[in-house]
Amino acid sequence: MPKRLYARSLLIVITPMILLQSVVTLVFMERHWQQVTQRLSTATTRDLAAIVDMIETYPGDADYSNVIRIAQERLSMKIDILPPEPLPPPGRKPFFSILDQILSAQITKQINRPFWIDTVGDSDVLEVRIQLEGKVLRAFIRRSQAYASNTHIFIVWMVGTSLVLLMIAIPFLRNQIKPILKLAEAAESFGKGRPMPPDFRPRGAEEVRRAGLAFIQMRERIERQIEQRTAMLSGVSHDLRTILTRFKLQLALSGSKPDRESLNRDIDDMQSMLEGYLDFARGEAAEDPGRFDLAGYFETLAEEAKLRKRAVTTSLTGDPTIHVRPKAFTRLLSNIVGNALRYARNVKVEAIHTKGSLTVLIDDDGPGIPPESREEVFKPFVRLDEARNLDASGTGLGLSIARDIARSHGGDITLDDSPMGGLRVIVRVPA
Repeated sequence: MPKRLYARSLLIVITPMILLQSVVTLVFMERHWQQVTQRLSTATTRDLAAIVDMIETYPGDADYSNVIRIAQERLSMKIDILPPEPLPPPGRKPFFSILDQILSAQITKQINRPFWIDTVGDSDVLEVRIQLEGKVLRAFIRRSQAYASNTHIFIVWMVGTSLVLLMIAIPFLRNQIKPILKLAEAAESFGKGRPMPPDFRPRGAEEVRRAGLAFIQMRERIERQIEQRTAMLSGVSHDLRTILTRFKLQLALSGSKPDRESLNRDIDDMQSMLEGYLDFARGEAAEDPGRFDLAGYFETLAEEAKLRKRAVTTSLTGDPTIHVRPKAFTRLLSNIVGNALRYARNVKVEAIHTKGSLTVLIDDDGPGIPPESREEVFKPFVRLDEARNLDASGTGLGLSIARDIARSHGGDITLDDSPMGGLRVIVRVPA
């Protein structure tokens, strides 16, 4: 069965029509075509039997001119009286021929003499030869006299009408399916964090319109909730930063230097944790999609690796430009590559950009993560004892933020074993 709604709808329309026409055709063939052919063949055979009776009843007519005249004028047959000779050998019978079967049966039943008929071909004339005593009767009969030859007109009209109706129905069906496809595109764009298509509006049948309106209302509620949450977090961030700044000022004016340095480190850790919490909660939903240059990012990554004294190898296959939310995608890669640079000496980053999809593979030779813990590290605030995202000032949100960004683009992040001996991070997003 096809998977697309349009193809399935066409099957729903076409299949009953084909079944109905098949049943009607079979019934017509059985009740009309065969019955009419039976009657015509019976009448034609009766005419032949009458001619045979005249020939045998009045043998005094040497050339049988009267019989030939009567057959031609009254029965629309052209007959000849041939000298005695063997009948032609039986020809190959057609695979499907009602006329051959019915006419042969009627001649056998009514005349009961050796005979030979030729019904094969598209000729409008049938040839019948009947073996008589001392002579052979040859008759040429119009096919229409023994066969319902106009039956194909019914089938042509039936099939032609069906094709015309389908040509009318298919565009209307396409118009009914189009609003559903538009709704699916709008939902997919929303799932990837992209703006709604400008030409999207509820159209089509009432149920499709209701689904479209429900989607628009749902999108508006989600966007309004995100805006409210972002505004609230901005206020909280401002208030907490103010308090932390006040703490720093008070520390600068008081106490001994060792105590002040320890408290400053604690305040810096608190500020870093606060930024991590806010980044995780806020996300990048408000950012508009744009173009992201992978080649440029790899150049920046190489400079960062030099500063950290790490070996980084990068490779890019396909178009270096992708369509994502640039800041969010930068944070995604920075969180993952940053973990790799922190816990491994050698890192390899490979980007494969194909039509409609981007796959980024980050391999390293670090300690890795046990298979049973690879899903746990994506949960917010989870910090494993030997996890790769453990840091003196970490919050356990790096991988959670990265996966949240990937999924907001319609993709995902998975973990696997690396050929380099450490961890492989696989990022897949539509692009």
